[in-house]
Amino acid sequence: MGGPRAQRTPCDRARHRAGQLHRNLTPQQRQIALLAASGLTNKQIGDRLFLSPRTVGTHLYQVFPKLGVTSRAALRDALSSPDIARSGLR
Repeated sequence: MGGPRAQRTPCDRARHRAGQLHRNLTPQQRQIALLAASGLTNKQIGDRLFLSPRTVGTHLYQVFPKLGVTSRAALRDALSSPDIARSGLR
């Protein structure tokens, strides 16, 4: 009992889920998730991608549960995983 799975922190679990589930994101969702993780606001992301801030928010609303995160900080942590960079999400 108490194996490696029991010792994972919430951020570790989010990174693991992000690594497994990033394939379920559309290209648009991936791009928006990366921009949000880099610290841009919905308005800034929308300006770059020619979308309304509300559309950006909708995409993030769909992305968060797919990656098992509940905040932009957790999104940033999940997407900063070395496994994510190697898998091609970045």
